[in-house]
Amino acid sequence: MTTKLLFLNGLLLAGPAAYAQAGSVYHVKSPDGRLDLTVQAGPALSWSVRHEATVVLAPSPIALTLASGEVLGKNAMVQSAKTSSVNAVIEAPVYKKRQVIDSYNQLTLTIKGNYGLIARAYNDGVAYRFFTKRKGSLTIQSEQATFNFAQDYPALLPFVRDLRLPGDQYMSSFESLYTPINLAQLPAKKDTLAFLPSLVALSEGKKAVLVEADVEDYPGMLLQAGAAGGPSLQGDFARYPAEERAGGFHNMQLVVPRRESYIARTSGTRSFPWRAVVVSTADKELVNSDMVYKLAAPSRLKDTSWIRPGKVAWDWWNDWNLTHVDFEAGINTATYKYYIDFAAAHKLEYVILDEGWSDEQDILKISPTVDLAALLAYSQQRGVGIILWANWRAIAEKTDAAFAQYAGMGVKGFKIDFLDRDDQKMVVSSYTLARKAAEHHLLVDFHGMHKPDGLMRTYPNVLNYEGVKGLENSKWTPHDDVPRYDVTLPFIRMVAGPLDYTPGALRNATQAEFHPSHSLPMSQGTRCHQLAMYVVFEAPLQMLADSPSAYQKEPESTDFIAAVPTTFDQTVALDGRVGEYVALARQKAGTWYVGALTNWEARDLTLDMSFLEPGRYEAVIFRDGINADRDATDYTREVVSVSATDKLQLKLRQGGGWAARIYPKP
Repeated sequence: MTTKLLFLNGLLLAGPAAYAQAGSVYHVKSPDGRLDLTVQAGPALSWSVRHEATVVLAPSPIALTLASGEVLGKNAMVQSAKTSSVNAVIEAPVYKKRQVIDSYNQLTLTIKGNYGLIARAYNDGVAYRFFTKRKGSLTIQSEQATFNFAQDYPALLPFVRDLRLPGDQYMSSFESLYTPINLAQLPAKKDTLAFLPSLVALSEGKKAVLVEADVEDYPGMLLQAGAAGGPSLQGDFARYPAEERAGGFHNMQLVVPRRESYIARTSGTRSFPWRAVVVSTADKELVNSDMVYKLAAPSRLKDTSWIRPGKVAWDWWNDWNLTHVDFEAGINTATYKYYIDFAAAHKLEYVILDEGWSDEQDILKISPTVDLAALLAYSQQRGVGIILWANWRAIAEKTDAAFAQYAGMGVKGFKIDFLDRDDQKMVVSSYTLARKAAEHHLLVDFHGMHKPDGLMRTYPNVLNYEGVKGLENSKWTPHDDVPRYDVTLPFIRMVAGPLDYTPGALRNATQAEFHPSHSLPMSQGTRCHQLAMYVVFEAPLQMLADSPSAYQKEPESTDFIAAVPTTFDQTVALDGRVGEYVALARQKAGTWYVGALTNWEARDLTLDMSFLEPGRYEAVIFRDGINADRDATDYTREVVSVSATDKLQLKLRQGGGWAARIYPKP
């Protein structure tokens, strides 16, 4: 729902002529006047961006090529150019803040040939999208989305990891560390692809993060080296699947051995996805970006009151590993009753039944070791909801039957895994699953999935996306620099939206002591690093990855985790530098939650508490212990008085963190 505080101002720029001659230049500036998006119409349609004196993008050609050979953007003849201004408040019921300020100036170009371009300038970024007004359908052969930079800037790019068949570079889990690379050094190979969001470090400390939004009935955008070489990136898109067959892990995916020559077949009258650049003058601004949410299509659900975000006791990461119980732990009814009891005791909203509760190939067949009906009855008595894991192939084959059957039994949602593609067919499937789940009042957590692109605003029952190299990777990856990744994600990946990172490890290790373990997994960095993730990492459906047995041995840490909400009324970015550290505050119902993370470098931070309203507050603080550099589980809990005038001194150990719950003093 949007509360309309709208001011629309239409101005026809093209004058009395039917269209402007080729070569016309059009500008749209941000409300504060600092960002200037320029569109050049002529032999090639292009866009460029300046932030004050900084060239963010040099002229960059953009176009859509149709299967007929027609190029929308070639010899562009503008028939009309209209500007408008919007200042609105978007009500956001399932988000990191209750209200999103939506303020921008917009330029709409209608171009000869029944198509056009919409360009927007916000104070924190710019965006454009094509639109068409044609009868019937269109086949999009390719899209030219170019990002030419003025200098050979350094970038942080997450490169596509192979899950693919030979010759198909578009199967990916979208889980990668960020590779530092200068733009001109990017290999000019068709199979060297990065995914969004990606960051480019401009001059004067400014950053540009490339994102997209409202990607409906269209493939997601990947990035590769610009065709002309130099400091340039260009979009690349998976072609439409011509053939699919079962494959991948346990045959739970549909792999694509052959693709068509085109990227999309779609309606002739439509708006295409937004191509956007978020621009920051200080790194911390990126941590609280709303660009993708603002550009997304509004909610299609009339009633969202049934959508209940919350935390989840999760089984898979800890390998169903329980101790001091009188039954054999595993994928069985007794184990899940134990998880339900744990969730109820700590007021966690959900328990997830991950892989193994059903047949991997037939979602309607329940494992004989799991009495799902009994578990649902028991969980209802205990006030805990149950969410079921499903691989995408199984749920896509029997969507209607599965959603009807399990919603009727009382299931609250599905974690849908192993999508591992973002071609048009998979994007359409994600929208279909979201819509049909909402019809049955089911929540969705997309795992094995590309980054968010606005679907979570359009269908707010979609609470999480993975698209992140999360904690699960600690079970098998010994050499990743995880703390550095943890303080890079908030400035890049989280710009797109929530992430199913699945934090909560209580076996915490120093850099020297860390090693992968399947059944007794651990994390890199300190205990307080893990606690702070519950504040810093946005996730309306947030997992507790460790075992209930581990949490029960650590009541102080568990109580803190359980108390942190998963959606908020306000979010305030406090401090941060990409790849080094981050500090963030979030507020819900008068209580503030603050988290700070660092990489493997120990550091001192000063935390300005002026985000608090006047008055006296009490803070429950978890800080790295003095010996956390040798035993990463070492921490100190203290309760102190604070006020808005205070500046707290934080000492973060290597791979460390700091977390606090702050509430009005009784």
